[in-house]
Amino acid sequence: MARGPSTPVGVFPQTRMRRNRRWDWSRRMVRENLLSPDDFIWPIFVCDGKDRTEEIPTMPGVIRYSPDRLPAAVGEAKALGIPSVALFPATPAELKTPDGAEAWNPDNLVCQAIRAIKDAHPDIGVMCDVALDPFNSDGHDGIVRDGHVVNDETIEALCRQALVQVEAGCDIIAPSDMMDGRIGALRKALDANGHDRVLLMSYAAKFSSGFYGPFRDAIDSAGFLKGESKDTYQMDPANSDEALREVALDIDEGADMIMVKPGLAYLDIIQRVKSQFGIPTFAYNVSGEYAMLRFAADNGALDYERVMMETLMAFKRAGCSGVLTYFAIDAARLLNGE
Repeated sequence: MARGPSTPVGVFPQTRMRRNRRWDWSRRMVRENLLSPDDFIWPIFVCDGKDRTEEIPTMPGVIRYSPDRLPAAVGEAKALGIPSVALFPATPAELKTPDGAEAWNPDNLVCQAIRAIKDAHPDIGVMCDVALDPFNSDGHDGIVRDGHVVNDETIEALCRQALVQVEAGCDIIAPSDMMDGRIGALRKALDANGHDRVLLMSYAAKFSSGFYGPFRDAIDSAGFLKGESKDTYQMDPANSDEALREVALDIDEGADMIMVKPGLAYLDIIQRVKSQFGIPTFAYNVSGEYAMLRFAADNGALDYERVMMETLMAFKRAGCSGVLTYFAIDAARLLNGE
């Protein structure tokens, strides 16, 4: 005898998670996290000279721009809806010194780049790194004395560096050096010189990572570092509670926003920071993370667009307010339907 449609065949689940996944419209309707170009900060490398662009072999698709080529590139980012760019200079070797004095030259590459961007696009945010490694002949983020990166003397140099950047038009000062007490010192220096509206985004939890290699190629600092590590000032990758202490100190000293660097291997840190402090929290999707995916995709191992968007969504899911990423232009084009 034929079984009727209402006859039970077995025990079936009452709650079926797949129902909400059945259609594209239902998946979109219940989606928990969304990406938009507003979530991206685009890092840009700046080189000396005029009418120059340079490819970076260890970072396919990423190039250095001379200052006069920046307005066009930044104009595209602005048109795509990206709210901010971050500048990193490839300082000529002859300008690098043990004290990193080129960092506070008001006509250095960074300051030239800021002015070029702001003259053409005054309504886009410009973020500047504060650290001495692009300018230091030792390749370190601070001043080296007797084989040791000195803390307080470095902070004085960082304050001088930050002031020339904001006077050129920088909107966000982003110290990545990991010196103790530098957020409080920078906030005081900025405020004392009439720059109380300038934002401070602290690289509060910056780990001593192997994922920075291509970046050091891009700013031409790897050879100057001569194989030395930055373990005495950047964080041990094994530590998580220490990252929360670093973040708490920087918030108390006046940080407006927090950066975790690197990103992908430290999603747990991002989640803990955002859950505990609720402060705007960003991640740096660093050069090694970008290069891994890009090289794999270029060699047919991965679908570039899919892994790019999945990676960026991971940062949002972990709690990021935004992401500093070399994928910014490609991701924004995709999100805009281009």
